[in-house]
Amino acid sequence: MPTNKTSGPAIILVRPQLGENIGKAARAMLNFGLTDLRLVNPRDGWPNPSAGPAAAGADHVLDNAQIFESTADAIADLNLVFASTVRARDMTKSVIDLEAAAGQINSNPKTKTGILFGREAAGLSNDDIVLADAILTVPVNPDFGSLNLAVAVGLVAYECYRGKIDVNKSVLEEGGGPATKAEMASLFKHIEEELDKKDYFKPEERKPALVTTLRNLLQSGGFNSQQIATLRGIIKALTRS
Repeated sequence: MPTNKTSGPAIILVRPQLGENIGKAARAMLNFGLTDLRLVNPRDGWPNPSAGPAAAGADHVLDNAQIFESTADAIADLNLVFASTVRARDMTKSVIDLEAAAGQINSNPKTKTGILFGREAAGLSNDDIVLADAILTVPVNPDFGSLNLAVAVGLVAYECYRGKIDVNKSVLEEGGGPATKAEMASLFKHIEEELDKKDYFKPEERKPALVTTLRNLLQSGGFNSQQIATLRGIIKALTRS
């Protein structure tokens, strides 16, 4: 039976491989009241006939799943995004445990949140992780840290459900709520374009590493919508000829 959409986080499966795992992830989501499922380039296309039976009745979640071509598109409307991974990455990125992440997700219902999960064989790429605000870790056996996709989704969904609290206060700053990922992406693009004009990324082989560092630096700023607009105004003023 369809359920009403809850205020929990969006679950974003990036390049999932097996329809059965998508179905099982949907089942785990609905067990704990989550219904916002987003799929980025599922390997076998969508809809997938193997997903329905594995969902065991969570058809409402599958039927309303949104499909995206890129991770950036999938998170564009969100304010706070975590990347679920157990692997160490060669980048500077905040790391948060599951309980703390759930606390942030539940503390302000007006903040739209999401959690990224990578494909079964290789997890998330660095290009995906750099778009997130922090890396989300789940404590597992250090000698065997590979979680089934649906199990990982279930653990996160459970912790968010368990830690759900009734917040009766406004925590949004005057001048706009937290910036969306689309607003952050526009800021990144604006700064990169202006730096390109000044040959900041020369020689060209330096650019990927510098762009990653820049994105992580700005992502950690916790900007709201008005602050993004102010920063872009400053950039325009500084670059005006």
